[in-house]
Amino acid sequence: MHLARFPRYRLGHFPTPLERLDRLSAALGGPEIWIKRDDCTGLASGGNKTRKLEFLLADALEQGADTLVTQGATQSNHVRQTAAAAARAGLACHALLERRVTNQGADYESAGNVLLDEMMDCHFDFRPEGLDMNAEAETLAESLRSEGRKPYVIPGGGSNPVGALGYAACAQELVGQADAMGLRIDHIVHATGSAGTQAGLVAGLHALNAPIPVTGYSVRAPREKQIDNVHGLALRTAELLSVRGDLPRESVVAHDDQVGAGYGQPTEAMVEAMIMLARLEGILLDPVYSGKGFAGLVAMVRAGAFAKTDRVVFLHTGGSVALFAYGHLFQTQKAA
Repeated sequence: MHLARFPRYRLGHFPTPLERLDRLSAALGGPEIWIKRDDCTGLASGGNKTRKLEFLLADALEQGADTLVTQGATQSNHVRQTAAAAARAGLACHALLERRVTNQGADYESAGNVLLDEMMDCHFDFRPEGLDMNAEAETLAESLRSEGRKPYVIPGGGSNPVGALGYAACAQELVGQADAMGLRIDHIVHATGSAGTQAGLVAGLHALNAPIPVTGYSVRAPREKQIDNVHGLALRTAELLSVRGDLPRESVVAHDDQVGAGYGQPTEAMVEAMIMLARLEGILLDPVYSGKGFAGLVAMVRAGAFAKTDRVVFLHTGGSVALFAYGHLFQTQKAA
């Protein structure tokens, strides 16, 4: 897997740390749990989209773009990092925010990621839930072209084969770290949404001939649909990488039992898992993605899915900025 063949605009702090969670592992009484800290990628508070944007932004610049156009939910980590990438490269950024969550309080559309979008001069507009948001972004781009701009459209989550290269690179980085540490990784667990992170990992591990199982916990789509989305993108990413050999659908594992009432809707398991990791290890997750992914990992440990001698890596995809839009879930102490 020779990633230097692809243009790349360096944005992140890599390699991100790979840390052992001793207190958490002891508290759960299960396998040895590690965490891959992609919340530490460094771009506007970090997160997994930074890896994707290194390849997407380079592609945009090669095409002569002067504007990035993308879309996401109101508290989109992807939009925040895209706005930061545009600022770093001197490009304009336009985003459409889908109102998928409307019941989390008056500050939901102004706090957290939305505040940072505004600080980084991202021009954003809201859309109601249920539209084809990638099509809406294409329409916005066409309007910008009519004004003489040169937009580059990035799909939601940066999840296309170019973006997924970022997580093929992460697979390479993670395997290299583990080898240098003498660490055998038995399983990887993470939150999966727009599919690019899991697809890139699966394609990258396949290219490396590193048969490490990857389990994604869906934050929105039903299980079968999520598996189809990830597998389809993994195939296209593997093709872009010129990887030989079959990549069967069975290589993609995803669960939907942590979605709860829907995208961005809190669950008791998510709140418990986030508080557990914060109080045992001082690590902050987010309520939409990594919190539900970590709740899935906790559920797997409690169900006996791993041997006590296994070494399991949780991939932290970032997003703690969104905590400030969900503060009411965690504020249990009152000032004296």
